[in-house]
Amino acid sequence: MLRHIFADGGYAGPKLREALTQIARRTLQIAKRSDSAKGFDVLPRRWVVERTLSWLGRCRRLSKDWEKSIASAEAWVLIANIRRVTRYLVKHRKQ
Repeated sequence: MLRHIFADGGYAGPKLREALTQIARRTLQIAKRSDSAKGFDVLPRRWVVERTLSWLGRCRRLSKDWEKSIASAEAWVLIANIRRVTRYLVKHRKQ
């Protein structure tokens, strides 16, 4: 079960946090760079967010916002993740 969510700094507002508390108990950690940082700065756990967005970006259906409902968009993200996990399992299965 998903318990801890990492999100980009763009989701730092109260809207996502409130939505998550209504659904179930989940902790939210924002991977945000410091306001005082200059130039390139390696952020802890930021790579997890970037890697996940990159994996989802491989699914052409998710590259554009074509869905008419949030439920449909959520279903396509779920399908993309199922596809990613099954490919991982096939690649790393024990023989």
